[in-house]
Amino acid sequence: MARAFLFVLDSFGVGGAPDAASYGDEGADTLGHIAEFCAAGAADRDGLRQGPLVLPNMSGLGLLEIAKSASGSYPAGMSQPERLYGLYGCASEVSHGKDTPSGHWEIAGTPVMFDWGYFPTEGDAFPPELVTAICEAADLPGILGNCHASGTDIITRFGEEHIRSGKPICYTSSDSVFQIAAHEKHFGLDRLIALCKIVRTLLDPYNIGRVIARPFVGETVATFERTGNRRDFSVLPPEPTLLDRLVKAERTVHAVGKIGDIFAHQGVSKVIKANGNMALMDATLKAMDEAADGDLVFTNFVDFDMVYGHRRDVPGYAAALEAFDARLPEVHKKLKAGDLVILTADHGCDPTWRGTDHTRERVPVMAYGPGIRSRSIGIRQTYADIGETIARHLGIAAGPHGRSFL
Repeated sequence: MARAFLFVLDSFGVGGAPDAASYGDEGADTLGHIAEFCAAGAADRDGLRQGPLVLPNMSGLGLLEIAKSASGSYPAGMSQPERLYGLYGCASEVSHGKDTPSGHWEIAGTPVMFDWGYFPTEGDAFPPELVTAICEAADLPGILGNCHASGTDIITRFGEEHIRSGKPICYTSSDSVFQIAAHEKHFGLDRLIALCKIVRTLLDPYNIGRVIARPFVGETVATFERTGNRRDFSVLPPEPTLLDRLVKAERTVHAVGKIGDIFAHQGVSKVIKANGNMALMDATLKAMDEAADGDLVFTNFVDFDMVYGHRRDVPGYAAALEAFDARLPEVHKKLKAGDLVILTADHGCDPTWRGTDHTRERVPVMAYGPGIRSRSIGIRQTYADIGETIARHLGIAAGPHGRSFL
């Protein structure tokens, strides 16, 4: 029996989605535009990084060929590797959204073929009857925000008033989400989590995918900072995922980062929390040591999206990619005969794009392990091919969506 390691570089799209225009994202290309900015010197930042984008390990896994197949051109300024290792290709999303749950569930073999509910982009985001129900159920004096907003901007705007009034900051985005920001000390982290659970029960009639707790600390606008105690409260996937099928087959699913929250803790054996990409990598390497034959280690590297993509921070995103790439040899050293590693993404979040939201893009698929020969797997028509590949590799029955590329 073998092991599998599935790493989602949250938002690391490679452009070229065939339906991007339907989402207002025609031309979005997270990797391509980051590389273009780096090559032009527009992603230089003193003390952080300089020059062209340098990703030697992922390039060796076929990343440049993936970019060309997905969007038609090689990323600007990036060096071609001497040789390629493993399987490489890209995948288009068939789920109706460009959100985190849809992307992850489809990766795990369960596309989302229904339409999520969304809140308005203009004016009050939440209907008065919902706000009233929340305030009554949670004994709140009211809410702040009630709008579309960036998570950092909304804290700047309302953080001090929140501390004075005790009213939580509620906002949304282009995703199907209801987000609640509150101070860990003045409002209380446990109280914030309890509030999110209440709101989760009230949102089912609206078909909203997630409620997200966004705790922060600090006493003034100048010192406010979000903490690593974020929690996501998701609805259940529409049918059993790869994770459910593995647990049913008595395999262990090690969920690192926010994977447990994304899958509403269904099909998860062990939850491993960490804050920040480097800590997530440390936790992943430890989980690799503990994983037995037949196990899956599933990690979401959230910083690419949350810290850099949404904040449209090109130098930060580039530096985070380079830092992640530099640690891949540590993953390689942990592999045993029969192991399979897959690197992919759940959507795009082009840091050069208008607005602050996700972008509809194809995602990279890089699969490798001892004894796996290098070849192109082409353009996959659904992310579900990733989950079905892992199912086949781990020796469980195929699911109804996607097909293995092994």
